[in-house]
Amino acid sequence: MSLTLQSTKTLHNGVEMPRLGLGVYKMTNRDEALNAMTTALQVGYRAIDTASLYANEKEVGESVRTSGMKREDIFVTTKVWNTDQGYDQTLRAFETSLEKLGFNYLDLYLTHWPVKETFKETYRAIERLYDEKLIRAIGVSNHHQHHLEEIFAKANVKPMVNQIELSPRLSQYDLRTFCAEHDIAVTSWSPLARGGLLDEPSLIQMGSKYGKTPAQIIIRWHLQHGLIVIPKSVTPERIASNADVFDFELSLEDMKNIDSLNLNERTGADPDNFSFNF
Repeated sequence: MSLTLQSTKTLHNGVEMPRLGLGVYKMTNRDEALNAMTTALQVGYRAIDTASLYANEKEVGESVRTSGMKREDIFVTTKVWNTDQGYDQTLRAFETSLEKLGFNYLDLYLTHWPVKETFKETYRAIERLYDEKLIRAIGVSNHHQHHLEEIFAKANVKPMVNQIELSPRLSQYDLRTFCAEHDIAVTSWSPLARGGLLDEPSLIQMGSKYGKTPAQIIIRWHLQHGLIVIPKSVTPERIASNADVFDFELSLEDMKNIDSLNLNERTGADPDNFSFNF
């Protein structure tokens, strides 16, 4: 699989989405966030994944504007939070996010979690924004198969992306297969299991074999599975290291060995049972 840092995945509407992006969850310190995003863009990242919950949409917009790059060359994702869901509320939340970002369009807009009472109406609002050409691509986050099937029943446009927790400890094989059957790209959040896999002996051994860190081995595993991956870091050295995964390829045997680490083990909430009091 020949990939570069500028490699993209073609979504089912033809939009090209970068395969590697910077996740910015919990980057609430302004200077630290701006430094991380600026570093990532300088290294060669062309995607930033934020959310209204992360409280750093303003910094994302600022980093894009001061990068010296064209707006259309940077792919920006944000998400509507649970308390802002519903049809009218989502439309208002989108306006707020767009204003904070300082953009006149968004590359990808997602429902953050499938709030039982509102997620279908939330997606209907996102479809409207797509029809109005305010969003280049639409999707969801943390949606199981049954959530997607409920959306399919009413949607005019299928989600183009499902962003889910995914790591070698939580490989989500069945959901990935379902998404592939319906031409929905999968983005992996918490791709390193929040650092919980970095001491895994088999990954350390594999890293020695390829001259790479366990984190780089895991990121490469995501990429070779055709996943979009958004590792988060505020450390410039780590940001650069996470992108240094395009000069080697894991063997089929090593891919299978990493697959075998699956324990269906989450570091975050289950989309069928979540409660957030932020």
